[in-house]
Amino acid sequence: MNRGMLLALSPLVLVSIIFFQFPAFLLLLVSTASAVAAEYLYCRLTGKKIPLKDLSAIITGLLLGLSLSPSTPLYAAAAGSAVGIVVGKQLFGGFGRNLLNPALTGRFFIVYAFPGAFAPWKTPFDLTTTATPLGEGTAGYLPLFLGNISGSIGETSALLLLIGGGYLVYKKYANWRIPVGILATVLVIALLAGEDPLFHILSGSLLLGALFMATDPVTSSKSQSGRFVFGIGIGFIVMAMRLWGWLPEGTTFAILGMNLVVPAIDKYLKKTKPKKA
Repeated sequence: MNRGMLLALSPLVLVSIIFFQFPAFLLLLVSTASAVAAEYLYCRLTGKKIPLKDLSAIITGLLLGLSLSPSTPLYAAAAGSAVGIVVGKQLFGGFGRNLLNPALTGRFFIVYAFPGAFAPWKTPFDLTTTATPLGEGTAGYLPLFLGNISGSIGETSALLLLIGGGYLVYKKYANWRIPVGILATVLVIALLAGEDPLFHILSGSLLLGALFMATDPVTSSKSQSGRFVFGIGIGFIVMAMRLWGWLPEGTTFAILGMNLVVPAIDKYLKKTKPKKA
Protein backbone atom coordinates (compact mmCIF):
# COMPACT_ATOMS: atom_id res chain seq x y z
CA MET A 1 0.00 0.00 0.00
CA ASN A 2 2.78 2.43 0.86
CA ARG A 3 4.57 1.69 -2.41
CA GLY A 4 1.29 2.40 -4.17
CA MET A 5 0.99 5.69 -2.32
CA LEU A 6 4.48 6.70 -3.44
CA LEU A 7 3.58 5.84 -7.03
CA ALA A 8 0.39 7.91 -6.81
CA LEU A 9 2.34 10.85 -5.34
CA SER A 10 5.12 10.77 -7.94
CA PRO A 11 3.27 12.84 -10.61
CA LEU A 12 2.47 15.49 -7.97
CA VAL A 13 6.10 15.60 -6.89
CA LEU A 14 7.27 15.96 -10.49
CA VAL A 15 4.81 18.69 -11.44
CA SER A 16 5.44 20.61 -8.20
CA ILE A 17 9.13 20.78 -9.11
CA ILE A 18 8.28 21.83 -12.68
CA PHE A 19 5.85 24.51 -11.50
CA PHE A 20 7.74 25.86 -8.48
CA GLN A 21 11.27 24.85 -9.47
CA PHE A 22 14.19 24.65 -7.04
CA PRO A 23 12.28 25.95 -3.97
CA ALA A 24 9.83 23.05 -4.34
CA PHE A 25 12.65 20.53 -4.75
CA LEU A 26 14.36 21.80 -1.59
CA LEU A 27 11.13 21.78 0.42
CA LEU A 28 10.33 18.20 -0.57
CA LEU A 29 13.89 17.09 0.08
CA VAL A 30 14.09 18.73 3.50
CA SER A 31 10.63 17.66 4.67
CA THR A 32 11.20 14.05 3.59
CA ALA A 33 14.74 13.81 4.96
CA SER A 34 13.64 15.38 8.25
CA ALA A 35 10.77 12.91 8.63
CA VAL A 36 13.08 9.94 8.05
CA ALA A 37 15.74 11.37 10.38
CA ALA A 38 13.19 12.10 13.13
CA GLU A 39 11.84 8.56 12.97
CA TYR A 40 15.33 7.06 13.04
CA LEU A 41 16.50 9.19 15.98
CA TYR A 42 13.32 8.68 18.02
CA CYS A 43 13.47 4.92 17.60
CA ARG A 44 17.18 4.81 18.45
CA LEU A 45 16.67 6.89 21.58
CA THR A 46 13.70 4.86 22.77
CA GLY A 47 15.10 1.47 21.83
CA LYS A 48 12.30 0.74 19.37
CA LYS A 49 12.71 -1.13 16.12
CA ILE A 50 13.48 1.31 13.33
CA PRO A 51 10.61 0.93 10.81
CA LEU A 52 12.07 2.84 7.87
CA LYS A 53 11.44 -0.02 5.44
CA ASP A 54 7.66 0.48 5.67
CA LEU A 55 8.12 3.82 3.80
CA SER A 56 5.59 5.60 6.03
CA ALA A 57 8.09 8.28 7.13
CA ILE A 58 8.89 9.05 3.49
CA ILE A 59 5.18 9.37 2.71
CA THR A 60 4.65 11.68 5.69
CA GLY A 61 7.53 13.91 4.57
CA LEU A 62 6.32 14.06 0.98
CA LEU A 63 2.71 14.80 1.94
CA LEU A 64 3.81 17.56 4.30
CA GLY A 65 6.12 19.05 1.68
CA LEU A 66 3.37 18.98 -0.95
CA SER A 67 1.06 20.85 1.44
CA LEU A 68 3.50 23.75 1.92
CA SER A 69 3.83 27.07 0.13
CA PRO A 70 6.94 27.55 -2.05
CA SER A 71 7.79 30.38 0.38
CA THR A 72 7.82 28.18 3.51
CA PRO A 73 11.25 28.39 5.20
CA LEU A 74 13.23 25.15 5.16
CA TYR A 75 13.63 25.20 8.95
CA ALA A 76 9.85 25.33 9.33
CA ALA A 77 9.46 22.37 6.97
CA ALA A 78 12.07 20.40 8.91
CA ALA A 79 10.46 21.20 12.26
CA GLY A 80 7.00 20.33 10.95
CA SER A 81 8.19 16.95 9.67
CA ALA A 82 9.83 16.14 13.00
CA VAL A 83 6.71 17.10 14.97
CA GLY A 84 4.50 15.15 12.56
CA ILE A 85 6.55 11.99 13.04
CA VAL A 86 7.13 12.24 16.79
CA VAL A 87 3.87 13.81 18.01
CA GLY A 88 1.52 12.65 15.28
CA LYS A 89 2.84 9.11 15.00
CA GLN A 90 5.45 7.76 17.42
CA LEU A 91 3.94 9.04 20.68
CA PHE A 92 0.80 7.08 19.84
CA GLY A 93 2.82 3.90 19.43
CA GLY A 94 4.01 4.13 15.86
CA PHE A 95 2.57 3.27 12.45
CA GLY A 96 -0.88 1.73 12.68
CA ARG A 97 -1.64 3.15 16.13
CA ASN A 98 -1.64 6.90 15.52
CA LEU A 99 -4.88 8.81 16.00
CA LEU A 100 -3.88 11.89 13.97
CA ASN A 101 -2.63 12.15 10.41
CA PRO A 102 1.13 12.77 10.87
CA ALA A 103 1.60 15.04 7.84
CA LEU A 104 -1.30 17.27 8.85
CA THR A 105 -0.07 17.29 12.45
CA GLY A 106 3.18 18.74 11.13
CA ARG A 107 1.35 21.28 8.98
CA PHE A 108 -0.81 22.31 11.92
CA PHE A 109 2.34 22.88 13.95
CA ILE A 110 3.87 25.06 11.23
CA VAL A 111 0.72 27.20 10.95
CA TYR A 112 0.88 28.16 14.63
CA ALA A 113 4.58 27.89 15.45
CA PHE A 114 5.73 29.92 12.44
CA PRO A 115 3.07 32.57 11.70
CA GLY A 116 3.38 33.80 8.14
CA ALA A 117 5.46 30.78 7.05
CA PHE A 118 3.21 30.22 4.04
CA ALA A 119 3.36 33.80 2.74
CA PRO A 120 3.83 35.12 0.20
CA TRP A 121 2.07 32.77 -2.17
CA LYS A 122 3.70 32.57 -5.59
CA THR A 123 2.65 31.77 -9.13
CA PRO A 124 4.09 28.76 -10.97
CA PHE A 125 7.07 29.21 -13.30
CA ASP A 126 7.82 32.91 -12.72
CA LEU A 127 7.33 32.70 -8.91
CA THR A 128 5.85 36.17 -8.57
CA THR A 129 3.89 37.09 -5.46
CA THR A 130 0.12 36.77 -5.75
CA ALA A 131 -3.00 35.75 -3.86
CA THR A 132 -4.36 32.21 -3.99
CA PRO A 133 -7.63 31.52 -5.82
CA LEU A 134 -9.37 31.01 -2.46
CA GLY A 135 -7.93 34.28 -1.20
CA GLU A 136 -9.16 36.12 -4.28
CA GLY A 137 -12.40 34.19 -4.42
CA THR A 138 -12.12 33.60 -8.14
CA ALA A 139 -10.18 31.68 -10.79
CA GLY A 140 -10.88 30.04 -14.15
CA TYR A 141 -11.75 26.37 -14.23
CA LEU A 142 -8.97 25.46 -16.68
CA PRO A 143 -6.11 26.91 -14.56
CA LEU A 144 -7.59 25.23 -11.49
CA PHE A 145 -7.82 21.92 -13.32
CA LEU A 146 -4.33 22.00 -14.84
CA GLY A 147 -2.53 23.71 -11.96
CA ASN A 148 -1.30 27.03 -13.33
CA ILE A 149 -2.30 28.83 -10.13
CA SER A 150 -0.73 29.82 -6.83
CA GLY A 151 -1.06 27.63 -3.78
CA SER A 152 0.70 24.87 -1.91
CA ILE A 153 3.14 23.14 -4.24
CA GLY A 154 1.19 19.89 -4.47
CA GLU A 155 -2.39 21.12 -4.44
CA THR A 156 -2.59 23.17 -7.62
CA SER A 157 -3.28 20.53 -10.31
CA ALA A 158 -6.72 19.02 -9.82
CA LEU A 159 -6.06 16.76 -12.82
CA LEU A 160 -3.05 15.03 -11.25
CA LEU A 161 -4.73 14.87 -7.85
CA LEU A 162 -7.71 13.08 -9.39
CA ILE A 163 -5.47 10.71 -11.35
CA GLY A 164 -3.41 9.84 -8.27
CA GLY A 165 -6.46 9.55 -6.03
CA GLY A 166 -8.25 7.46 -8.64
CA TYR A 167 -5.31 5.08 -8.71
CA LEU A 168 -5.43 4.68 -4.92
CA VAL A 169 -9.16 3.92 -5.06
CA TYR A 170 -8.70 1.51 -7.99
CA LYS A 171 -6.00 -0.42 -6.12
CA LYS A 172 -8.16 -0.47 -2.95
CA TYR A 173 -5.51 1.51 -1.04
CA ALA A 174 -8.11 4.23 -0.36
CA ASN A 175 -11.81 3.80 0.31
CA TRP A 176 -13.98 5.77 -2.11
CA ARG A 177 -16.64 6.52 0.52
CA ILE A 178 -14.48 9.10 2.28
CA PRO A 179 -13.72 11.42 -0.68
CA VAL A 180 -17.26 10.97 -1.99
CA GLY A 181 -18.64 12.03 1.40
CA ILE A 182 -16.33 15.05 1.48
CA LEU A 183 -16.94 16.26 -2.07
CA ALA A 184 -20.70 15.64 -2.00
CA THR A 185 -21.02 17.66 1.22
CA VAL A 186 -18.95 20.51 -0.22
CA LEU A 187 -21.13 20.50 -3.36
CA VAL A 188 -24.42 20.58 -1.42
CA ILE A 189 -23.34 23.31 1.02
CA ALA A 190 -21.88 25.44 -1.77
CA LEU A 191 -25.16 25.22 -3.71
CA LEU A 192 -27.22 26.07 -0.61
CA ALA A 193 -24.95 29.06 0.08
CA GLY A 194 -25.20 30.31 -3.50
CA GLU A 195 -21.52 29.59 -4.15
CA ASP A 196 -19.85 27.92 -7.12
CA PRO A 197 -19.44 24.24 -6.10
CA LEU A 198 -16.91 23.41 -8.81
CA PHE A 199 -14.69 26.30 -7.70
CA HIS A 200 -14.76 25.06 -4.11
CA ILE A 201 -13.96 21.49 -5.14
CA LEU A 202 -11.06 22.41 -7.45
CA SER A 203 -9.46 25.13 -5.33
CA GLY A 204 -7.33 25.02 -2.21
CA SER A 205 -6.14 21.82 -0.58
CA LEU A 206 -9.52 20.08 -0.66
CA LEU A 207 -8.62 17.43 -3.25
CA LEU A 208 -5.17 16.80 -1.78
CA GLY A 209 -6.73 16.32 1.64
CA ALA A 210 -9.76 14.34 0.48
CA LEU A 211 -7.86 11.90 -1.73
CA PHE A 212 -4.50 11.47 -0.02
CA MET A 213 -4.87 12.39 3.67
CA ALA A 214 -8.44 11.79 4.79
CA THR A 215 -8.30 8.32 3.20
CA ASP A 216 -5.45 7.23 5.48
CA PRO A 217 -6.80 3.86 6.72
CA VAL A 218 -5.13 4.23 10.12
CA THR A 219 -6.72 7.55 11.08
CA SER A 220 -10.11 7.21 9.37
CA SER A 221 -13.20 5.23 10.36
CA LYS A 222 -13.06 1.45 10.10
CA SER A 223 -16.73 0.89 9.19
CA GLN A 224 -18.30 1.53 5.81
CA SER A 225 -21.07 3.77 7.17
CA GLY A 226 -18.54 5.45 9.45
CA ARG A 227 -16.43 6.38 6.44
CA PHE A 228 -19.36 8.29 4.96
CA VAL A 229 -19.92 10.07 8.28
CA PHE A 230 -16.19 10.83 8.53
CA GLY A 231 -16.18 12.32 5.01
CA ILE A 232 -19.37 14.31 5.55
CA GLY A 233 -17.94 15.78 8.74
CA ILE A 234 -14.77 16.87 6.96
CA GLY A 235 -16.74 18.46 4.11
CA PHE A 236 -18.98 20.32 6.54
CA ILE A 237 -16.04 21.73 8.56
CA VAL A 238 -14.19 22.75 5.39
CA MET A 239 -17.16 24.70 4.08
CA ALA A 240 -17.97 26.19 7.49
CA MET A 241 -14.43 27.58 7.68
CA ARG A 242 -14.45 28.79 4.07
CA LEU A 243 -17.79 30.54 4.39
CA TRP A 244 -17.72 31.78 7.98
CA GLY A 245 -14.25 31.18 9.39
CA TRP A 246 -11.29 33.52 9.73
CA LEU A 247 -9.13 31.49 7.32
CA PRO A 248 -9.87 30.94 3.62
CA GLU A 249 -8.85 27.28 3.94
CA GLY A 250 -9.75 24.70 6.56
CA THR A 251 -8.87 21.25 5.22
CA THR A 252 -6.09 20.64 7.75
CA PHE A 253 -8.31 21.53 10.70
CA ALA A 254 -11.24 19.56 9.29
CA ILE A 255 -9.33 16.30 8.86
CA LEU A 256 -7.52 16.54 12.19
CA GLY A 257 -10.77 17.43 13.94
CA MET A 258 -12.52 14.40 12.47
CA ASN A 259 -9.51 12.20 13.27
CA LEU A 260 -10.25 12.97 16.92
CA VAL A 261 -13.84 11.74 16.71
CA VAL A 262 -13.11 8.54 14.77
CA PRO A 263 -13.20 6.46 17.99
CA ALA A 264 -16.67 7.83 18.74
CA ILE A 265 -17.83 7.19 15.16
CA ASP A 266 -16.63 3.59 15.33
CA LYS A 267 -18.16 3.12 18.77
CA TYR A 268 -21.65 4.13 17.72
CA LEU A 269 -21.61 2.77 14.19
CA LYS A 270 -21.19 -0.97 13.96
CA LYS A 271 -17.74 -1.95 12.84
CA THR A 272 -17.76 -4.03 9.72
CA LYS A 273 -15.00 -5.93 8.05
CA PRO A 274 -13.77 -3.61 5.27
CA LYS A 275 -15.11 -4.76 1.93
CA LYS A 276 -13.51 -4.24 -1.41
CA ALA A 277 -14.51 -0.81 -2.67
